[in-house]
Amino acid sequence: MLEPERQKLARAVAFALAAHAEQTRKGTPIPYASHLLQVVGLVLEHGGDSEQAIAAVLHDVVEDCEAIELDEVRRHFGPEVAEIVEVCTDLLPGDRPDAKSEWTLRKRDYLERLGRADARARLVAACDKLHNLRTLVADLHAEGATTLERFTATPAQTRWYHESVREAVATAVPQRLLRELDELLAELREWVPEARPGC
Repeated sequence: MLEPERQKLARAVAFALAAHAEQTRKGTPIPYASHLLQVVGLVLEHGGDSEQAIAAVLHDVVEDCEAIELDEVRRHFGPEVAEIVEVCTDLLPGDRPDAKSEWTLRKRDYLERLGRADARARLVAACDKLHNLRTLVADLHAEGATTLERFTATPAQTRWYHESVREAVATAVPQRLLRELDELLAELREWVPEARPGC
């Protein structure tokens, strides 16, 4: 990675850490920064470039941080980063981080956009979901099925969503990443016997 790319990535990390501030991972005391930095690492590990890494650390700023809009991401980090962040953002028009549309509507919209997205955006989205699945499965083994109570979705919806993301990214990500998603989904199915989106 060249020096200008390193500097831009460093600015993005600082921006994301300031935006997410004291946020923690759902139902845990773990700083949200942990997730962001691990997604960056996964993107780079699976062949992503600096623009994808920047989008990875910023992928939740519009969805989860008050007063951060896509135009600000575009202004500070450029159109390609903003396009990837937009694909990764799970909001409908008019939604805000503190006032989101119904879960199933948002997830169906996200999956449609993900299916149309280019391979660069799908890699970032896949790395985001890979880290989420790693964490979910590890917590299921450590804490049991009560882990699933952290989420807005039912267990069946959670399984449906992760399986649907896997299908949406399948043709755009390295086989090594896809194999790990498949292994984690197989473990999730042991805890969640059915998958359905809900109404």
